[in-house]
Amino acid sequence: MQVSRRDFLKGTGVVVVAGVVPTRLRRLEHSTAPGLGYEDQEATALLAGQMDQTSGLANLAHLDFLRTEVAPPSQAGHSTYNLDAEPSIGVLWAYGNYESSGIYEVVGGGNYDAATNTYGQGAYDADDISRAAVVYVRHWLQYGDDHSRTAAYQLLRGLTYLQTATGANAGNVVLWMQPDGTLNPTPTPPDSPNPSDSGPSYWLGRTIWALGEGYRAFRTADPAFAAFLSDRFMLSLVALEREVLDRYGTYLKVNGRRTPAWLLVGGADASSEACLGLAAYAEATRDKQIETALYRLASGIAEMASGSPTGWPFGAILPDVTDLSLWHAWADQMAGALVLASTVLGDSSLLQPALTYGAQFAPHLMIQGGPDNTWLPAPVATAGQVSYGAYCIFENLLLLSEQGGRAGYEELAAFAASWWFGNNVLGAPMYDPSTGVCFDGVSSTGVNMNSGAESTICALLGMIDLDAAPVVAQKAMVHARQSQISWQLVDAASGRLSGNATLVTPAAASAESQWAGQYVQLGPSGAAALDVTLPAADQYLVLTVFDRRTIASRACGTVQRLAGLPAGTAYEGGGAPQGDGAYPDELVMATGPATPPIAAGSASVQATYTGDGTVAELNAFLVQPEAESLVLADGESFRALLRSFAPTPKLTALNLPKSAYATISIYDGEGRLARTSRASGRTLLVRVEPAGFSVVTGQFITATRVPPVSSIIPTSATTTT
Repeated sequence: MQVSRRDFLKGTGVVVVAGVVPTRLRRLEHSTAPGLGYEDQEATALLAGQMDQTSGLANLAHLDFLRTEVAPPSQAGHSTYNLDAEPSIGVLWAYGNYESSGIYEVVGGGNYDAATNTYGQGAYDADDISRAAVVYVRHWLQYGDDHSRTAAYQLLRGLTYLQTATGANAGNVVLWMQPDGTLNPTPTPPDSPNPSDSGPSYWLGRTIWALGEGYRAFRTADPAFAAFLSDRFMLSLVALEREVLDRYGTYLKVNGRRTPAWLLVGGADASSEACLGLAAYAEATRDKQIETALYRLASGIAEMASGSPTGWPFGAILPDVTDLSLWHAWADQMAGALVLASTVLGDSSLLQPALTYGAQFAPHLMIQGGPDNTWLPAPVATAGQVSYGAYCIFENLLLLSEQGGRAGYEELAAFAASWWFGNNVLGAPMYDPSTGVCFDGVSSTGVNMNSGAESTICALLGMIDLDAAPVVAQKAMVHARQSQISWQLVDAASGRLSGNATLVTPAAASAESQWAGQYVQLGPSGAAALDVTLPAADQYLVLTVFDRRTIASRACGTVQRLAGLPAGTAYEGGGAPQGDGAYPDELVMATGPATPPIAAGSASVQATYTGDGTVAELNAFLVQPEAESLVLADGESFRALLRSFAPTPKLTALNLPKSAYATISIYDGEGRLARTSRASGRTLLVRVEPAGFSVVTGQFITATRVPPVSSIIPTSATTTT
């Protein structure tokens, strides 16, 4: 079954199906008490050794549980390092299914056939093996941990066995392997490409990532193994040059806009993961061929930066060259890849899109709710959030901080990391440092308590970073949401319709029906009124979501009013031909001008038809306060993040749960500290720079804690240091 990226994100296609669980597989019991208990003595001993070696947040116990070894049968075109002497290779179970009372059981992907001990897809996959190898490499280097070095060595051997070493597809990678080590290049449901080693793929990019970091780590510790990894890295590079970079300098035409045609699987996201490995290898060798490949991929990623501080996608880097209406948090490593490429190549031009992403897009993303799986361009709430997305946002910001030396990005990285500890829609901890378990996802409907390879890997990559950055880790522990003021999604289908207005249910799910399964058609005299609750007294922007069609630019549209005040006009025409685009029409977001100040409370969004008689199609509105904020707390400590949609510096009131004394740090549109001030009280006046953000940190005032005299400053004052 082939599904598009957008279909996968909105849940209309099933890409991976967990099969029937074989009862013979070993189990790991996770308890709320300190420590964990395996059901077999060997695993218990392994866990005890691991707990002795590990300190801080990074606990490899659950990843070790998912890891195993297999001796594959002889298969043409596939071999690995020292296979004759070491017939078993390292692999990783794809999924850890939650059963009951904290017990997990490993399982593969696709339907399980007990008679043949096979899955429709397989038990182990290159995507997870490659990224787990990166975890163990980084853990080994950071902690000097021999256990992790051995695990990294074995997983890199397993990964290179999955790589096709000879023939027309040399350098590409078979994605799936069955429990007995048999490769499954054509699984059910099928991969894209299918067979999985017949063309460029996400798993090719992730293989390059693992081999690049693996080579850099082993080149002095084990030169013979590093030489093998170098050979296999160059084999992957040949495939990348043969199948992807051969199109360098050519472009697609997507709904009237130009996008680079030389990105891996048409994705800035997949290309970014390849860049991580290219950057590591280039840093270690200064190889000009590698540097050229790194520059070409990175320059294509940079061209996917889009939007403005107030216009979709607000400075994000879009992942898909054929769908400019889509952003997702998973695999969003583009900004971090640009930081590394800029550093390794000494090319500052590659850094600018990352700086913009960090200062403009990331604060808005975190204030409005966190690392969402889908924006189209408004968030699709049912898509939820996963550890993969949380890690990508966090790592981007941490790299911006470390490589650029800008404190603002470190502050933002702490907000991003707090997702694992409870800063999410349910306030639920997603990672448990006492077990190493990271749940598979969270949405407004609940927590997915499974803990598979991807979620565990991404959490551990984050925890390794946090252990190396204890100040960021301490800040990330402030995670309980106290208040949140940001945009509100109002679906047009929920409105009160009048005049020539019709509710339409399309025959199949489409862009027009992402939120309620329906959209509104408006003709002359048609109108829709939608209820909204404004969270604060402020000026507001009405962001209108609709399909831009290939009709005259002002053939139809809607005139918006909020609380009776003018909020702009959105015209739906002027779209260009589909060309290479994934969809004939582009789903867009139009930003109206800010309204005059409006009091908090109930209000109405009114949309009325304008045009020459051509029917308008209305999807949704996002009602955005000009100043948005998020307040987190942990006991007596709090942290707040503010962002402004105003074109000039804005002074806004930040309301706290109780009186506090605080430090206010104001950052510009590139994460540089502009000024600091101190204030006390329950309502603080905070300045936010246009295209920048502000961070407020402090302590609540209690009977036993009062602010020092030097910190008591009227909230209307601004004291700069």
